Amino acid sequence: MTTLTGYTQLFDQQEQAGLWKHQPKNVAFIGDYLPRQCGIATFTSDLFASYNSFISESRPIVISVNDTPDGYAYPSEVRYDFYQQDHGAYRKAAEFLNSKDVDVVCLQHEYGIFGGSAGNYILTLLRNLTMPIITTFHTILKDPNEEQLLVLKSIADLSSRVVCMSEKGRDFLINIYEIPADKIDLIPHGIPNMPFVDPHFYKDKFGMEGKQTLLTFGLLSPNKGIENVIRALPRIVAQHPNVVYMVLGATHPHLLKHEGEAYRDSLKKLAADLGVRDHVRFYNQFVELEDLLEYLGSADIYITPYLNPAQITSGTLSYAFGCGKAVVSTPYWHAEELLADGRGVLVPFGDSEAIADQITNLLTDEPVRHAMRKKGYLLGREMIWERVIQMYANSFAKARQERMSTINSQVPYTMGANTSSAFKLPSVRLDHLYRLTDSTGIVQHARHHLPFYEEGYCSDDNARALILAQMLLDGGLNDPKLARTADNYCAFINHAYNHEYKRFRNFMSYDRHWLEDFGSDDSTGRTIWALGTCIGRSSDRNTISWAIPLLENVLPSVVQMSSPRAWAFALLGIYEYQKKFNDDRMVKTIQRQLLDKLTFRYTETATEDWPWFENTLSYDNAVLAHALIRSGEEKLVTIGLSSLRWLIGLQTAKSGHFQPIGSNGFYTKGQPRAYFDQQPLEAQSTVSACLAAFDVTGSDEWHRTAIRVFKWFLGLNDLGLSLYDQQTGGCRDGLHIDRANQNQGAESTLSYLIALADLHMIQKKTTAPKPVSVEMPVLMNG
Repeated sequence: MTTLTGYTQLFDQQEQAGLWKHQPKNVAFIGDYLPRQCGIATFTSDLFASYNSFISESRPIVISVNDTPDGYAYPSEVRYDFYQQDHGAYRKAAEFLNSKDVDVVCLQHEYGIFGGSAGNYILTLLRNLTMPIITTFHTILKDPNEEQLLVLKSIADLSSRVVCMSEKGRDFLINIYEIPADKIDLIPHGIPNMPFVDPHFYKDKFGMEGKQTLLTFGLLSPNKGIENVIRALPRIVAQHPNVVYMVLGATHPHLLKHEGEAYRDSLKKLAADLGVRDHVRFYNQFVELEDLLEYLGSADIYITPYLNPAQITSGTLSYAFGCGKAVVSTPYWHAEELLADGRGVLVPFGDSEAIADQITNLLTDEPVRHAMRKKGYLLGREMIWERVIQMYANSFAKARQERMSTINSQVPYTMGANTSSAFKLPSVRLDHLYRLTDSTGIVQHARHHLPFYEEGYCSDDNARALILAQMLLDGGLNDPKLARTADNYCAFINHAYNHEYKRFRNFMSYDRHWLEDFGSDDSTGRTIWALGTCIGRSSDRNTISWAIPLLENVLPSVVQMSSPRAWAFALLGIYEYQKKFNDDRMVKTIQRQLLDKLTFRYTETATEDWPWFENTLSYDNAVLAHALIRSGEEKLVTIGLSSLRWLIGLQTAKSGHFQPIGSNGFYTKGQPRAYFDQQPLEAQSTVSACLAAFDVTGSDEWHRTAIRVFKWFLGLNDLGLSLYDQQTGGCRDGLHIDRANQNQGAESTLSYLIALADLHMIQKKTTAPKPVSVEMPVLMNG
């Protein structure tokens, strides 16, 4: 049975798990919605309003399903609506949600509000969504037919988590629908936070001064059993002549459409025939929350005389119970749970005599009635919306983390375990690389997946793109389109070189005008890395002949630069160059000077608790250690390995996933570190450095770490969100505190592709003994 401590323990467990840190801000609620007259509409409205009010900085929206083609005059939070019988509209609704910055979708499920057999049209919407789904089941049948069973199980399969509102519902989901227990969140029906007041405070509003009031509310229909309360009234009135039974609620719209007010009229006739017409008042209206609370406040006893035990949830009962009303009810499933332990009174179905007995007793014995009210009200404090919505938000957070746990279960990060063969690398896809590249070069930024021409080009990204192209071509990819695209990147770099300054310009507008005489030290250093990669990896004589004089012209200028990253980039370019020309004395001299400068920077700054090259960790950090690891000198390799190990430890979350330094503030020694915005460049830099360490040491630990860091792109991160977009082949620009940046620019996409290409090449080198089995994966070229 549901207990006060049960709800409290569940909430406390969620808080202890720290789920509140990951509560999503952008939630889409799917259901029907006010002003449609429906219990689910009221619930969805309350759910939205509570999330908007109680979850800090949230931006929820509503997607509403209509029972009429014309829809309703919805409030502004309803961003999209569709007709329940229009099957094609469900797919369009999914497309709309996928186009928005939505973190999770919360579905309110009731068979009758969706089209198709047993409401199966909703499956079309759910199957086309790209974000996690959390479904609240408002009806859970004990004896579903085959189609009802299949629909609910399918919804559960498509949902990351499911919510039910009672223990019996949870039991049904586990034992009838075979839903795993750890996928189910038990969250009570939310209720307004109403003070515990004397009913006399509100009675004058309804002309009930001096009356003893009974109340039933909700949409009127024959299954509510109101006639049984009216049949009990003659006995009740005989002992308590001031009793008035208030029946609040409009006739159910579907009943009204087909039968009009026949049921209400029959109740009025019954009251007249029994001589209690003056003791029954009908309020034929669908009330807003503020008015409903006043009606509830005026009631001495609340009655739910429903005729069917198969009601897993009753919103009307939850409201009355949580507002501190003494309750008399038939023993349908939800009532059995809520009213246990003296929190209410149960009477047999259809038994007017029992109803008369219990109401008479409660009206006579005020101490018992008020004790019952108090018990219900105390449990109701655990059901107020402010608390319930936190439980929903925690459920949403768990759903987002599920992606991370799914990936985590594929390759457990266990020291000493060989996981290099347990994780299947994705194929390299170049769709988005080609989308961003034109005849000039690669465009710097994107808006979503579309090139953002307004912000032009930069040498940094064209150098990265050239490095990637040479890695893939060197790895055996025979793709004329990639070779032609690589020529575009070479041409851009060639044009970027400024002979006067012996440096590279960086930023170019879309109309092909340079915006500076020369770029940053880092952009020149990275371009040297690209040139060295061309020379060391290319088999094309023309490309090598073009790159060598350009590298010779610009390389000496790096020695005069003050940026450690520029030194590191140039050192990695030299490492690539020396694969082909190891005895170039000029290059060796500059290599020595840069290694000395980087090593001196380390010895000047490093301490036991901060073994690093700078007092600030900013961007592309691992490249500094990477450069020393590739130095070929034992002492420097040791510094590179130890500093990289420290950096990785610092950037590993307690749960084991990669947690890069955030760019929104970085991390200065002795000051708080920034955790967001996390950048793909950090993951790529760390993967490449770890694979260099693996190549140099042969230790599987470095390979495992590289895979773990790479999985940050796929969702093994703080928010459990994939940065890689399988649809476009691009990579999102970063991880904000509450969502992924939806733009897919050049730096982020190239970071993902370079890290992936690096992993494929290491896998090719270490796992395949024969040439026939070491081909690069099939690439999708757009």
